[in-house]
Amino acid sequence: MTPNTAINTPQNGSQKMPKGIPYIIGNELAERFSYYGMKTILVVFMTQYIISRSTGKIDPMSEADATTWYHYFTMANYFFPIFGAILSDVLWGKYKTIITLSVVYVLGHVALAIDDSRLGLSIGLTLIAMGSGGIKPCVSAHVGDQFTKANKHLLEKIFGYFYFSVNLGAAASSLLTPVLLDKYGPHLAFGVPGFLMLVATIVFFMGRKVFIAVPPVGWKQYKNDVFSKQGKKAIGNLALMYVFVAVFWSLFDQTGSSWVLQAEKMDRFVNLGFVKFELLASQIQAINPLLIMIFIPLFTSFLYPAVNRFFKLTAPRKIIIGMFIAGFSFALLGIAQISIVSGATPSILWQFFAYVILTASEVMVSITGLEFSYTQAPNSMKSFIMGLWLLSVALGNFITAQVTSRLENIIVIGTPTYFWFFAGLMFVTAFIFMLIASRYKEESYIQNREEKPKPLGNDEVLDMETVDNK
Repeated sequence: MTPNTAINTPQNGSQKMPKGIPYIIGNELAERFSYYGMKTILVVFMTQYIISRSTGKIDPMSEADATTWYHYFTMANYFFPIFGAILSDVLWGKYKTIITLSVVYVLGHVALAIDDSRLGLSIGLTLIAMGSGGIKPCVSAHVGDQFTKANKHLLEKIFGYFYFSVNLGAAASSLLTPVLLDKYGPHLAFGVPGFLMLVATIVFFMGRKVFIAVPPVGWKQYKNDVFSKQGKKAIGNLALMYVFVAVFWSLFDQTGSSWVLQAEKMDRFVNLGFVKFELLASQIQAINPLLIMIFIPLFTSFLYPAVNRFFKLTAPRKIIIGMFIAGFSFALLGIAQISIVSGATPSILWQFFAYVILTASEVMVSITGLEFSYTQAPNSMKSFIMGLWLLSVALGNFITAQVTSRLENIIVIGTPTYFWFFAGLMFVTAFIFMLIASRYKEESYIQNREEKPKPLGNDEVLDMETVDNK
């Protein structure tokens, strides 16, 4: 079935939330639990649990190999969005693309859950990359499509809720799946995220009758839009920005690889006075989504308005500041790594403070970039531009994988130089981007839907209007 395209005109203006939003948020919550639950334990699984099909015995990967696998998988996961975007915009529309590729996504989890060898790992990660990657640009663009000119001012709040649901799912799964892996092994640890992905698919299917669906434009119109003056301008401007943002993702996604490997060598015992416990190395990642849920309202309701009184925080400026901040998190871990290579066992608090810094930068780079990408994309290219945004994540992980595999004798993982290299790379990139971004001229494109007197069957034609943001 296809979603209902009937128009829900906001009553008395603009505070009415679209009916499809709860289903999208619920889907995202379960899907992110699924994805991050699997990803959180991936490096630990590869270095401690993976078996040989020939012997049936544990055959662990080296830290460098596991890190390379991890970042190539993440790269693929953010490379496939561009194909999902084209499928969505040209052929299927966002709803059909999401629901179809979600099935592929579920099958990937099944492969990981039943086969804990390199073959199962390869098949599972490939299917998950295709499924998860393919739906990424469609889901975020589908959120924006639910809004009209009348309630477009709610977009920032909804993207905040959207990102909040992402991190609530990530926090819960980051705490739970390492315990499942440690206590019950990889079959159950990968199986639970697979079940949650099935739940996510069902929740999204339940919203099909209330979603606003922007139909695909077809290849001819799509080609004309992409190669139009407006399309080429948007792609050129945003693609240049995304190249610089890729370096941020090169740092950020190492929370699941080099940061986990460093945490294995730290004192992870936590004493809160009323309770004492020891964290598993992969559980430390839960700090990030927990902090995100605190920082989102803190930044949007207090910090941004306060700074705007003295200095206008445009989207590019937020991203630049966030990129500079990210570099300091790696510099801090470089100092902690000195203690480790000297034979000491530094406290996990080093990573906690690094997470505080990195999460602050994530709010300024990732959330801002997500909303900015949607508003800068011409109406018929929403998913495509979201795909380009996600391609910057793929490029960032490709950078990390190349440094880890090709420069492993120069920039050795597990040394202070490794962390300082990425800190320096981030600082230099942010400075260059600051010089280039000053010339960017912002625009805004929001879907505008008007009810037509002669609907085609159960569907109604959707009008698109460009709204200039002066």
